[in-house]
Amino acid sequence: MIDTHAHIGREEAGDMLVRARSARVDRVIVIGTTIAGAREALEIAEEYEGVFASLGIHPHEAGGDEAERLEELRPLLGHRRAVAVGETGLDHYRDYAPHDAQATLFDRQLALARDTQKPVVVHTRAAEAATVERLQAFDGTVVLHCFSSPSLLQFALDRGCYVSFAGNLTYKNAYDLRAAARAVPRERLLVETDSPYLAPQPVRGKPNEPANVVHTLEALASARGEDAADLAAQIDANATAAFGL
Repeated sequence: MIDTHAHIGREEAGDMLVRARSARVDRVIVIGTTIAGAREALEIAEEYEGVFASLGIHPHEAGGDEAERLEELRPLLGHRRAVAVGETGLDHYRDYAPHDAQATLFDRQLALARDTQKPVVVHTRAAEAATVERLQAFDGTVVLHCFSSPSLLQFALDRGCYVSFAGNLTYKNAYDLRAAARAVPRERLLVETDSPYLAPQPVRGKPNEPANVVHTLEALASARGEDAADLAAQIDANATAAFGL
């Protein structure tokens, strides 16, 4: 199966990927959120079989020099292992960057995704309406990463977004998330770890890693009343379609 969103560095990548394969997680998409991070993600993807990279500049970086370097991503996205633009989007919860700068950076990355014909991996937090507004004019593939906003569900269904669930789906009080997970069509589901964050319930309190995506899959299958192995196969097919793997 696949972990569609993991933040891992070169130093820990080897050991983590061994553990992932032991858990039958044989494909991982590593995320770059800065220019240096994008280059590192590609280095990991080049070194290890079954690893791909999604390259973007995080909204937290929108107010600084990193945003001015966006065009450096364009040639990197031509790499055979680069499969998406992002994560990009809007974060009005942490507010590490001005909202107008975040919107501008998001728009520029949507244009980059359109130009390169790559899917876009979207981060949105406390910015649902603004996120929908910016996505309205984008006609490419949208992956809603770490889906945590049930208020976005109807948009996701209407728009045909891929909806990716992370370890917070497994938390005991995540009733609304599990209800949302039941509503998403099978062919639009994805799972991720968002490593090293959001470790699922069985390993909560520890740093997360790709091997742990199996716990999220099991929780998703349980919430939907489906067989976990069948759902894993469907999600693998979804990821292949979404990211052109």
